[in-house]
Amino acid sequence: MGWIFKTITLSCIALIFVSLAVIALGDKQIPASFFGTYEVYSPSDWVKQDQIKVYKDRVILNVPGTKWARFTDTNSMDPILDEDSHALEIIPDNSEQINVGDVIAYQSSYGVIVHRVIEKGEDSEGVYYIVKGDNNKFKDPFKVRFDSIRGVVIAVIY
Repeated sequence: MGWIFKTITLSCIALIFVSLAVIALGDKQIPASFFGTYEVYSPSDWVKQDQIKVYKDRVILNVPGTKWARFTDTNSMDPILDEDSHALEIIPDNSEQINVGDVIAYQSSYGVIVHRVIEKGEDSEGVYYIVKGDNNKFKDPFKVRFDSIRGVVIAVIY
């Protein structure tokens, strides 16, 4: 009797996995949550579709206030940014424009640091951001204030 119960149990488990795979493949991808991963926030939509013009011989981004960004070889933002990466930044107008997932450049006592916003909050001093390098194990040890922000990465060109 025990082997029948084990066989039925294993068959049910297999049926559940096959059903999930069929559902997922119907969408042409397996959801990350199926493998126990969690949502990772992406940058905000800083460049709208109507600001991008693609031609046979060039691409034009119509984004006022854009500046060229360079990076040092700290490995903190690998694999998205490295010393040979090319990127564009803009200076945000206000703290409300910056969201969790955005990659910001901010002035610290160590120099300018480029890390991703992982938390946004407000305290008695105003809006703050908690940031972390994508390749770092730990978040930066201080709150970043809007007046320290030097730019927001809006495009990375490889």
